[in-house]
Amino acid sequence: MNPFKIDDIDASSDLDTATLVQQLHQSATPTEVIAVIQELAKSGKSTAIPPLIEALSHHHPSVPINAVEALVQFAPNSVEPLITAFRVSRDHGVQAYIVQALAQIGDSRSLELLVEVVGVEVANHCQGNVRRVAARGLGKIGATANNSQMTRQAVAKLTWAVLKAEDWVLRYASVVSLQEIATIEAQAALQQVLTQEREKVVLARIATALEALN
Repeated sequence: MNPFKIDDIDASSDLDTATLVQQLHQSATPTEVIAVIQELAKSGKSTAIPPLIEALSHHHPSVPINAVEALVQFAPNSVEPLITAFRVSRDHGVQAYIVQALAQIGDSRSLELLVEVVGVEVANHCQGNVRRVAARGLGKIGATANNSQMTRQAVAKLTWAVLKAEDWVLRYASVVSLQEIATIEAQAALQQVLTQEREKVVLARIATALEALN
């Protein structure tokens, strides 16, 4: 019989991280795992980051979603462990959740990884969605980075996406990110793609972006 009970967490908010990690491994249902994840998020201790990354591989989708939220809360301390986990993982599902977390955090240390993800040509729909998420992450980094070179690098990859990517939803996401970055280079990229875009939804979004930037 599983010794873990959700009520145990509710009644023992002072449980240390090691005990919570043990409970995470012992939990039998997604509901129980999520309850532990939420407690780990509240702990604020960096030692919770590795088990939260492990939880990204859980078979029930609600568990990784909650783990992503927790890992975002642990930023900036979770950024390097997430990048490392992406590099060593061979599970595309886990990599997708890592990209979600890094895109939401928007830390400049993940710039190279997100650029790489956007630039990978894949036909798989799931991986296509990962590219869109990465594009939005580049928008956040490009808009907030204090390093002009990083901003230019983000704009360059997003410009490539709006001009070359076959996935129109990726182009749409890249347009939104270029508007968010709002540099002269970003605006020039939007002006350039306006002359060649054929998808009406993307064209409308480009027009909206240019109107907002003018």
